Amino acid sequence: MSALKERLAQKIEEHRPRTKKLLKEHADVKLGDVTIGQALGGGRGVKMLVTDISYLDPMEGIRFRGYTIPEVLEKLPKSEGAEYPCVESFWWLLITGDIPTQEDSIAVRDEFSTKKIIPQYVIELLLKMPRDTHPMTMFSCAVLAMQRESKFVRHYERGMDKLDYWKPTYDDAIQIIAKLPSIAAYIYRMKYKNDTLIAPDYSLDIGANFAHMMGQKPPYDDLARLYFILHSDHESGNASAHATHLVSSTLADPYYSLSAGLNALAGPLHGLATQEVLRWLIDVIEKLDGVEPTEEIMKKFVWETLNSGQVIPGFGHAVLRKTDPRYYAQREFCLKHLPDDKIFKYVSMLYNVVPDILAEHGKAKNPWPNVDAQSGVIQWHYGIKDFDFYTVMFGVGRALGVLSNIIWDRALLYPLERPKSLTTDMLEDIAKKAK
Repeated sequence: MSALKERLAQKIEEHRPRTKKLLKEHADVKLGDVTIGQALGGGRGVKMLVTDISYLDPMEGIRFRGYTIPEVLEKLPKSEGAEYPCVESFWWLLITGDIPTQEDSIAVRDEFSTKKIIPQYVIELLLKMPRDTHPMTMFSCAVLAMQRESKFVRHYERGMDKLDYWKPTYDDAIQIIAKLPSIAAYIYRMKYKNDTLIAPDYSLDIGANFAHMMGQKPPYDDLARLYFILHSDHESGNASAHATHLVSSTLADPYYSLSAGLNALAGPLHGLATQEVLRWLIDVIEKLDGVEPTEEIMKKFVWETLNSGQVIPGFGHAVLRKTDPRYYAQREFCLKHLPDDKIFKYVSMLYNVVPDILAEHGKAKNPWPNVDAQSGVIQWHYGIKDFDFYTVMFGVGRALGVLSNIIWDRALLYPLERPKSLTTDMLEDIAKKAK
């Protein structure tokens, strides 16, 4: 058993009594009331999911295991010569809640390295797919195709103690995460670079190997590390996390579950915001004839956009009430590595003028930029200009969060998810009685 899996086993044994006590002694304690608006509005704001992996704080942004993004980037171990933490150290944090040592991170990297090889049948499957297939379809299919290797399925079919469900779930998750970056890069080189494939270097950490296979030189390796960490998790209620959890709650293995989550991520209302913001920015530059952006020019353009009934994409957030810390983290990368990039100059000037204008406009609850306001700009700078591929990279990062969540779901024996439904007639009756 690996060092991380042993630490996880210890953490699970410590945690199980807490969940058991809550169910036994406090199961009837109400968390809140559900309104008709929430029932018809997608359940937004309904407190009904439990996760210790991440929490979205309205003022501090996403917290991973209680740590803010600046704390994560500061405290986690880094690969030699890197500016940002390695994904391997972040995985240890998500799984255990502990900041790993450098030795812990190296142990995880070594564990991943033994499982990174993409099965030949997955490569053949991807090669046989039409080249106009969406890369997210390829990505999801590759994950689903590997389901035949699930250790959870084999152990479950032989019979196993429920308390041990998490162990083969963990093994499947490790197998998937080890291969995902290589699969993503393979899809990119096959689809957008005329099959000019680059062999993986399994001695590298996940971020560095992804950059290598994409054909990118430093500091893109650090960008990959940062991107995967920032996009890893966003509580359990977002569509990709919830879809993964829902399917997993049926005791479907991690391959089926993650594929479902990736399919949810591919939806236009979930994972496509980055490319929509970038499209808008490119259009802005064209409309302004590529002039050097000034506050006066951008203020005029933003007001014209708002007064025409359009929105400023990349600004606002359903929960956050300040600038998204993920935006800040990427902005710092841009200020250091691409300060003179034309699109970044526009992004930077929008950051200076839009919040005050939106506040004056009065229709935005949160006038501050979110993570999508900048993600695509950095990829574009490094030549990754194929919009459809952005969600695949999002999916690599998101897998870290959703898979760590379902490992803990299994460890704590969370049941099959089955909310109760009501008819419209019932809602109308409830509304009448409430008058």
